Amino acid sequence: MKTVSRAYDTHAHAREAIAALEADGVSAKDISLVANKCVSAEYDDVEKYPDAATGVGFGGALGGGAGLLASLGILTIPGLGPVLAAGWLVSVAVGAAAGAAAGGIVGALIDAGLSQEHADVYCEAVRRGCTLVSARVADAESAKAQALLDRYTPIDPVKRASDYRREGWTRFDPKAPAYTPNEAEIERIRRG
Repeated sequence: MKTVSRAYDTHAHAREAIAALEADGVSAKDISLVANKCVSAEYDDVEKYPDAATGVGFGGALGGGAGLLASLGILTIPGLGPVLAAGWLVSVAVGAAAGAAAGGIVGALIDAGLSQEHADVYCEAVRRGCTLVSARVADAESAKAQALLDRYTPIDPVKRASDYRREGWTRFDPKAPAYTPNEAEIERIRRG
């Protein structure tokens, strides 16, 4: 198995990428999503969205059905803060945070085959409001899965790292305070 991962500036692009993977036969159990919870705050109102506590309200907003998006949950990951997440990558990262292995979400991505630099950039991108999609696929299917994910305008991790470095960033810091996007960023990320 090989892991392919991409981060998206908008939930709409992440939703489309997940739908494409599922339509291509990738099982929901082999797809993971991690999204900054701050960009989905409108779905926190339990009276208005009764399933928000489990993330289903957000999954519905993303177009979730019986697949991965229907299983979203809310948890806190060091350095990312509260996130909406689902899938195998989250289980690995939470296990790592609990002491099963070192590295949390960055370590889980590295263990899945990403470079340290891309793992750091993807985690920082989620911290700042992006949505990370990762899928485990058969080695022979990895190029096809990468092409599917690339159709939906993922960030360029090299360019994004350069942008972050101009701001003084050096690498993902799991001890950094949770990032809270401003309202303009939240609307951009939600609406895509």
